[in-house]
Amino acid sequence: MPFGPSHNDAADRHRAVRPNRSAAVRPPVRPFVRLRGRHAAMSRRQRWERRYVRNLLVADLTAGVAAGAATFAVRFGTQVTAYNRGYLLLSALLPLVMLLALVGSRAYERRYLFVGTDEYERVIRGGIGLIAGAAVLSYALGLDLARSYVLAALPATVASALVLRFALRKRLHLSRARGECLRRVLVVGHEMSVVSITRQLRRERYHGLEVVGACLPEHHDGAIDLPVYGTFDDVATAVDAADVDTVVVLGCPELDGEQLRRLAWRLERDEVDLVVASALVDVAGARTTIRPFDGLPMLHVEHPRLHGGARLVKDAVDRFGALLLVLLFGPVLLGVALCVRLTSRGPVLFRQVRVGRDGREFRIFKFRSMYVDAEARLAELKHLNEHDGVLFKMRDDPRVTTVGRWLRRFSLDELPQLLNVVAGQMSLVGPRPPLPSEVAAYAGDVGRRLAVKPGMTGLWQVSGRSDLPWEEAVRLDLRYVENWSLSLDLVILMRTMSAVVRSSGAY
Repeated sequence: MPFGPSHNDAADRHRAVRPNRSAAVRPPVRPFVRLRGRHAAMSRRQRWERRYVRNLLVADLTAGVAAGAATFAVRFGTQVTAYNRGYLLLSALLPLVMLLALVGSRAYERRYLFVGTDEYERVIRGGIGLIAGAAVLSYALGLDLARSYVLAALPATVASALVLRFALRKRLHLSRARGECLRRVLVVGHEMSVVSITRQLRRERYHGLEVVGACLPEHHDGAIDLPVYGTFDDVATAVDAADVDTVVVLGCPELDGEQLRRLAWRLERDEVDLVVASALVDVAGARTTIRPFDGLPMLHVEHPRLHGGARLVKDAVDRFGALLLVLLFGPVLLGVALCVRLTSRGPVLFRQVRVGRDGREFRIFKFRSMYVDAEARLAELKHLNEHDGVLFKMRDDPRVTTVGRWLRRFSLDELPQLLNVVAGQMSLVGPRPPLPSEVAAYAGDVGRRLAVKPGMTGLWQVSGRSDLPWEEAVRLDLRYVENWSLSLDLVILMRTMSAVVRSSGAY
């Protein structure tokens, strides 16, 4: 594909008079002014990023005000007396103190925002530091603080901040789905690598990376669905032509360390981001550290946390959380059980053998959403399978009852699995629990999914469920197994609520 404006769709859209919805943000009301020493696309990105950070500040202050006022009202009532006047002052100072704690934990640095769990981890870290600091300060100064107030106000502030930040993150993702608040990306690498990463970024648009062009090696056929802005030597000029703010360099032998360093120097003038894609695509940053060996920086990969104290903490959180959810959803469980019992013949609960951690089998509990002869009719429907892997999925499955369709749409049929979590057979978050027949058909590294307990929800469930191809579902499950953390579990649980409301991929 020849390099030129006539073949540059991204440049045509940039020069067009009609507003470009795939630009970094909506067309601004005020005239755009390029910041000195910075590329135009980078200036647009900085604008919406600053607005996002300001919204975070407002959200955190709101969380502190709401938590402080609610805790004061519950603990002391609405009347101000000589006794609670000091707590009223503490409630007023709580938002500012929380803000300082979040600044100290670097919860506003843009490298940790917009995507991933680092933002939530730093909020939790700041909240834990604030609670510990309050305990040490009250002990050192001999302050007679009401423990019930402190143990309620501070965790409530942290929880409120997490919920509001999650809501802002979801609003950002919706904007990105509409083609707004995106980082314009130029990909540098070989054709197959460029096609692979472009396909993944287009599928996971919430990451905010819009690939608008590529630079390929000298001898290439240009058979990619992207404008080609030249070769590896044309990256610096392609940045201006494609109007990008981020350059992603894929692994290729033509670009060694010296060439990358020179490219970074050339991009530094306009503050265009340079990102080098690692071959360790599904290994989280927390497991990778750079350690010098005889002056040479080496990337060290830690082993995943499959055992030890962290897993004990996860088991305790799972069981305690599942028990609370059973008590909370008790009326819902009884109502669903009554609907299943009155609308179709058969038992209320459906029991099925599934494979858990390390290949151990157990019986899973679900509300029955199919007719009692569903298993016997499976063989005659095998040829109608709409999934590309070992799973059997069918959108209009005739074996599903009328009530069962509603239960599956909102995932209410999964609620009895809370009993499996309380029993220690499952986790709240983890890979999907497979059938023994599915495990027998596993090939290659798929069996790695059995290294942890299966979960009621997981990355696979919140990313599209049955709409995802089998290979993508396996990749998401393996990513969770390798990079598990409590903060990731929290994010998945929050995303589960929105996925249930959307009911995408549920059938």
